[in-house]
Amino acid sequence: MTSPTMPSASEPAGEFAGVRVLVTGGTKGIGAAIAIRFAQAGADVLVAARTPVDELPAGRFIAADVATPDGTATLAAQATQLLGGIDVLINNAGSQTYIPGGALDATDEDWYRDLDTNLMSAVRLDRALLPGMIAQNRGVIIHVTSGQARLPGPASPPYAAAKAATTVYSKGLANEVGKHGIRVNTVVPGLIETPAVTRRLDQITADSGQDAETARRQLIDRVGIPLGRPGQPNDVAELVAFLASNRAAFLTGSQYVVDGGSIPTV
Repeated sequence: MTSPTMPSASEPAGEFAGVRVLVTGGTKGIGAAIAIRFAQAGADVLVAARTPVDELPAGRFIAADVATPDGTATLAAQATQLLGGIDVLINNAGSQTYIPGGALDATDEDWYRDLDTNLMSAVRLDRALLPGMIAQNRGVIIHVTSGQARLPGPASPPYAAAKAATTVYSKGLANEVGKHGIRVNTVVPGLIETPAVTRRLDQITADSGQDAETARRQLIDRVGIPLGRPGQPNDVAELVAFLASNRAAFLTGSQYVVDGGSIPTV
């Protein structure tokens, strides 16, 4: 299969026509918005997650648990078989182990679980798909991390550490594969209104006895968002689409924050 060129700003209606895209964790929240954004622009999209959903947001679905070596290997093999290769890889899969007692209560299993899900899932999938990108001398990899990589929450030290490690790994990988025409960047969302955040707000509401809007406002104030609202999944998807296009042809090895101004720059 002949690999298409990356899109340019002069092709807005079909900017990703023919581009082969794989999005992990792509059935809900940020991942779903990313999959929809690429599909609407003409990409051939594969969406991966552990379990199917009743309504797939976009593209075709592959069931895979990327927190395991076998799941990652299966996903890479199936994606290559279906599309002949991947041009744009979005490593978005992740989950957070909630540990009320903080670092001292985190077990080895807690650490390994979050490292496997949030760091090693990307490492293994990159390793499996990069040979194809190197062979075509072109490709884009985007790692979706978290604002907790810089501002860790009190109940999630393994998750925050895994996301911070992903950022360092992403920079090292960018340095290594740039000579092959492959760009690697990191997208850092702040507080985004995903299903996970909605569940968190529901829990805050239930625990405090407050109404939902009061709980929402207190969370926004606690995070400290200058724009005064959480982001939407589409806000992240637009940044990802830009970084995957030729409009970002000279951008690699960097972090791009989409957070409404809440994460300090230093």
